[in-house]
Amino acid sequence: MLVNADLHVHSCFSMASSKDMVINNIAPQAKLKGLQLVGTGDGFHNGWLDIIEESTTYSGDGIYSKADCDFILTSEVEGLNRIHHLFILPNIEIAREISKKLISKNINSDGRARVKMSGAELLELGHEYGCLVGPAHAFTPWTGMYKSFDSIYDCYGGLKADFVELGLSADTDMADTIKELKDFPFLTNSDAHSPWPHRIGREFNQIDMDDVSFSSLKKAFEKKTIKANYGLIANLGKYHMTACTKCYKFVDPLLAKEKKMKCECKGTIKKGVDFRIKEIADWDLPHHPDHRPPYIHLMPLAEIISMVYETGVTTKTVQNIWHDLIKKLGNEIEILLKINLDEIAKIDENIKKAIESFRNKGLHIVPGGGGKYGEISLDKPLEEREVLKKEKLVSLDDF
Repeated sequence: MLVNADLHVHSCFSMASSKDMVINNIAPQAKLKGLQLVGTGDGFHNGWLDIIEESTTYSGDGIYSKADCDFILTSEVEGLNRIHHLFILPNIEIAREISKKLISKNINSDGRARVKMSGAELLELGHEYGCLVGPAHAFTPWTGMYKSFDSIYDCYGGLKADFVELGLSADTDMADTIKELKDFPFLTNSDAHSPWPHRIGREFNQIDMDDVSFSSLKKAFEKKTIKANYGLIANLGKYHMTACTKCYKFVDPLLAKEKKMKCECKGTIKKGVDFRIKEIADWDLPHHPDHRPPYIHLMPLAEIISMVYETGVTTKTVQNIWHDLIKKLGNEIEILLKINLDEIAKIDENIKKAIESFRNKGLHIVPGGGGKYGEISLDKPLEEREVLKKEKLVSLDDF
């Protein structure tokens, strides 16, 4: 069976997460999005585990169910060097046992545990309890594994992680220029901090599983039966390009190094995922192994509606149109990728044109960087961000 799974989200207990990020909100929104399996996030926070137990029915083999949505225990952990690791756990009992072994001052104050443990120590601990463990958003400049290590094996002490999560600013074509990653399954997850469909499921995996269970998910990773990765267009990610985190100007990476990662505005420059991957790549073009599934670019429907009507994604205008489309045509994933354009036109001709342009890769895009997401436009080129290169401003075409 094919299962749409978003395996990395956060709960209301995580820093900067919405108070609405609770099971009773996540489950119905996930269904509207088109997801069947969602990670709980924050699986080492005992208060969140209590809520999961109170809000769901245990279906067995690691699955907790609510309103036609299945949940699996997951948690992000910040280890040494501020590197983030993703755990997928067999059940709540094991989550509570591991939480006792995590030496952390914030284990029950922040959903994301911060520990003084290396990647190797965390991987060994997870494997001791039968968990699946790998780097979260592996390439991001603040907390990704590759910001500190040139090799995944150095991060995990020569041990093999179970997967690599790409993050919002990278895709398969980028990651498969790195030879050492050819044997790893890639995950694309939302890292959502709010339950609304422009966040949850903005990246997800379509996985061939025997059934919805922890054992079946583990087998799918081992047998590499992920059938598709769905994710944002990578250059829309907020760390795709090297840029200043204060003024958001793009900066030539070589100039950034020369300036010791300090912008002329006194802000901090963050190395972009695009450049970081080029630094450690073995090939200029991707070498996809036989098991690698297609990477299908996705964009939240609410953001497409917002683009068309030039108003925010949470406004009544956008939300009313979004709910009308969902009510009449089905879940968001089906509308974005499969529903006949003529059916969409019957509801909103402008949205039909925008989705057609999205499907045909016809949207105008200015990349993201420095912590600011990229921008999209349907029918007119956007004003490009300034690029600092030596003593002059240049266009992105000069990169």
